[in-house]
Amino acid sequence: MSILKLKNIKIALAVAALAGLTVGCGDKSAASNEVAPQAQKQELKELTIAATATPHAEILNAVADDLKAQGIELKVTVFDDYVQPNMVVDRGDITANYFQHEPYLQSFNKEKGTKLVTVGRIHYEPFGIYPGISKSLDAIPEEATIAIPNDTTNEARALLLLQDNGLLKLREGAGLTATIQDIVENPHKIKFAEIEAAQIARTRNEFNFVVLNGNYALAAGYNVSRDAIAYEKSDSEAAKTYVNIVVVKAGNENLPEVQALVKELKSEKVVKFINDKYNGAVVPFDEAVTIPATAEDAAKTEAPKTEAPAATEAPKAEEPKTEAPAATEAPKAEEQKAA
Repeated sequence: MSILKLKNIKIALAVAALAGLTVGCGDKSAASNEVAPQAQKQELKELTIAATATPHAEILNAVADDLKAQGIELKVTVFDDYVQPNMVVDRGDITANYFQHEPYLQSFNKEKGTKLVTVGRIHYEPFGIYPGISKSLDAIPEEATIAIPNDTTNEARALLLLQDNGLLKLREGAGLTATIQDIVENPHKIKFAEIEAAQIARTRNEFNFVVLNGNYALAAGYNVSRDAIAYEKSDSEAAKTYVNIVVVKAGNENLPEVQALVKELKSEKVVKFINDKYNGAVVPFDEAVTIPATAEDAAKTEAPKTEAPAATEAPKAEEPKTEAPAATEAPKAEEQKAA
């Protein structure tokens, strides 16, 4: 064999070896690229949170992608009652919840022995008086019937709103713990139906008026600025007291994923989302506002002295075609409380 041919064979072998090495490296790179997304997915930190459907779960879903970009996968479980969301957080089944206000949380901790704490104040939902059989507060009939929530914190809130609109007068100092037993003047001889908050919207046509929590009004297709004939002012004592909060079990306040969630919920993006989507039915909370620290402090607060909102005629609107969220778990009626 000539020297030239031998050299050609050696060169060919070298080229083949180099090509094989290149292909091998390419396979490893491709395999690496296939594994990388899986590894990245496994690195996502899961954050579980309980919420009611409207508006809480909707607001949470609005920040899910932003949290994912930070390595946090937000998993929202929707509840339609106000007992289980606190119980699952206290048991440690779910990390956080977003559905309630501070007075309810404090009352719940006291009654149930739970150790839940606030980590962020996010928004406020104005209570409203909605027309039923009657359409105007100026022409309220004698012995009119009004449906109000049957839990302590929200019954008081409803009565204070009715007082602000001149329909009754409460005992001095009754404040945020008022019940119908605290009514000292009832010039129209109004009769009250104390009903579980989630059911009131469905009974609207059975009473002259109904007083609705903001989230249940939204779930039933109502908007407080469009459909209510009177509602709480955004700068009222109620707005300061009944701000909706993110809650965790004591000891979990400083979890990085929890802090990241609160930061996103208080972002300008969420403020814009709330204002654009809910048109006044949900109001972003201003941190500059001072609120009572505990339910006990709230209970000492006298009835709001803010000017009563004008009772205007409700615009004509079609009956809503949506209904409150379907029950995922049927809680006892007496345990129900509203946000």
